Amino acid sequence: MSARDNILAKLRLANATPLKEPETAAYYQEMTPHWDSETERLKHWAAAMRAVKTEIYWVRADDWASTLLEVAQQKSLRNILLPLQTEHGQTAAAAVEAAGIEVKAFDRPIEDWKDEFFADIDAGFTDCRCGIAHTGTLMLWPTVEQPRSQSLVPPVHICLFDTTTLYDDFYSAMQGENMAEGMPTNVVLVSGPSKTADIQLTLAFGAHGPRDMVVLAVLPEHIQASDLEA
Repeated sequence: MSARDNILAKLRLANATPLKEPETAAYYQEMTPHWDSETERLKHWAAAMRAVKTEIYWVRADDWASTLLEVAQQKSLRNILLPLQTEHGQTAAAAVEAAGIEVKAFDRPIEDWKDEFFADIDAGFTDCRCGIAHTGTLMLWPTVEQPRSQSLVPPVHICLFDTTTLYDDFYSAMQGENMAEGMPTNVVLVSGPSKTADIQLTLAFGAHGPRDMVVLAVLPEHIQASDLEA
């Protein structure tokens, strides 16, 4: 008798029955907080992200590039890694190049500039797929144009977030983004800058990724930034 047959025989003797499939939707419906308005949900998301040292700027679809430039100048960035094959990457490039900040891109094999990439890139800029209110999280969806290293390697990560894609919880995000139909090799969930702690619980930022996390949160016209800071 093979090992497989032996295991199956023991399961039959034990009269094993399949476990009942968990009621995932009902669980999240019960356990996830619910908010009275979009504004309250956004405020919860922002509070959760800021609690772990994330910087959030409320912007509009037509002015986020100017805020990106302000952030770059405040942080004295010499250069920024952009996804130039995307619309948001091209918009960002036009804004920062005009101010004399060098634009970098994945325009050659990583083997040809690995040392420069890990040592000399000041910041990486990406967009994100959606957000999760409950945990204060952004979901990054790496692509060929915007690989995961763009957000993980540079010491500063600046992320463009369309706040109309904010879901209540992870389960809702999975359903809303139809993740069961196809995913990239990695989906990156980000709730703040990289941080770690030693045995004495002394926090250190940037040990395993960006030390600074900046979110340009694009608001719909019916929500005012002042309502979110009240």
